[in-house]
Amino acid sequence: MALSKFESMLKTNKVYFFDSSEFEEIVHHYLDNGRLSLAKKAVELGLEQHPSSVLLKLLKAELYVFEENFALAEKLLNDLEALEPTNEEIHIQRASILSKKDMHKEAIASLTIALEFTNDIGDVCSLLAMEYLYMDDFENSRLNFSKCLALDCEDYSSLYNIIYCYDMEELHSEAVSFLLSYIDINPYSEIAWHQLGRQYIVLQDYENALKAFDYAVVIDESFIGGYLEKAKTLEHLKRFEEAIENYLITLELDDPTAFVYLSIGNCYRSIGEKKKSITYYKNAVNEDPLLDKGWIALTDTYFELEEYSKALYYMKKVLSIDEFNPFYWRKFGEINVKLSFFEEAIIAFKRCLSLDDKALEIWLALVDIQYYIGSYTESLKSLVEAKNYYKETAEIEYRFFGLLMETHKKDEAMLHLKNALAMDFEFHKVMKELYPGFFKLDEVIQLLAAHTSAKD
Repeated sequence: MALSKFESMLKTNKVYFFDSSEFEEIVHHYLDNGRLSLAKKAVELGLEQHPSSVLLKLLKAELYVFEENFALAEKLLNDLEALEPTNEEIHIQRASILSKKDMHKEAIASLTIALEFTNDIGDVCSLLAMEYLYMDDFENSRLNFSKCLALDCEDYSSLYNIIYCYDMEELHSEAVSFLLSYIDINPYSEIAWHQLGRQYIVLQDYENALKAFDYAVVIDESFIGGYLEKAKTLEHLKRFEEAIENYLITLELDDPTAFVYLSIGNCYRSIGEKKKSITYYKNAVNEDPLLDKGWIALTDTYFELEEYSKALYYMKKVLSIDEFNPFYWRKFGEINVKLSFFEEAIIAFKRCLSLDDKALEIWLALVDIQYYIGSYTESLKSLVEAKNYYKETAEIEYRFFGLLMETHKKDEAMLHLKNALAMDFEFHKVMKELYPGFFKLDEVIQLLAAHTSAKD
């Protein structure tokens, strides 16, 4: 009624009388709804009718803070403190200003004063905890949030923040002990059981994690987060069929998500049911067309099924989403090799190198493809570049032997073969497949025999 009356007054330019508490409610309503101009108007009219109201002046200071007019806010707070030094709201407002100015130690000092005068200890402890959190002082933050929780055991915001502090300190065993103590007080808190399970997962104690999530979903049968974490835990335990059941429950409880579809697909793939996994992967990318994990899962599954054309189709979808991921270009190259699209494979592996994926297998794949299609000069050039990164590597030395033999540089080739055999003699059996003709030459056979006898 007061709000309607106030808005009517603004429309008609008539002046109605309100008591100070009505003005306070009106101002709070506008602040809560983000209508700062109307909140300011209400404060101005309120102070015209109640010029000595400390609470309205505090609201005026709060509005100054919203506008980041800190100088006026601090001046007003200093004037109010002279009148009411034990008013905790003055010290809380001052702390808010100091916090916004990144003066968190000073804000804590101001809140400590407020704590002496307040009846709302939980609210001030929560503000203190946040100031310590801004300073990355997780221990003191945690202690203050614990005070809030002691005052209200269902203050789940404080509970979450306490666990966050333990996580940041990597005190997961201590977090477990804290949660078990809390559960002794509040055993039917699905939130606490859920958080306990998450801590057990970090500690890789999956059996206890599963028990915790079981309790969470027994307490609240519609607790989606509990079923999700339970399903993930079952995946860790390789119990994929049960994981699928729990993921499916989440689909019944809420709208489907790409993550759940993807997870179900992964479970089916893990138990060898690749066709079913494809169905769920497709559901995932339909739900979120920009989910590159879904497209790469489709790619990998078709690759495993040796359906390389389909794998290539989905791999192109992946690259259209993220063309700067070297892992994706590596996969693109592998698929093109399977399809004998060697020029495209060369482009892909060169793209990997340009994106700073200079793994040895990338260089070797590039060298071998260039050799296979007869680009011996390019292959040798790539091999020289590879040696800049991998100085003493048998795989590179054997390839120098093959390429130099191919380009009729026999003496150099034999030197590289000697180096390769000294580094890894057994690997020559693999290289015979790449350069079969050269390993049939008399001098090569004699060299191999000499190494064999020397080893014996």
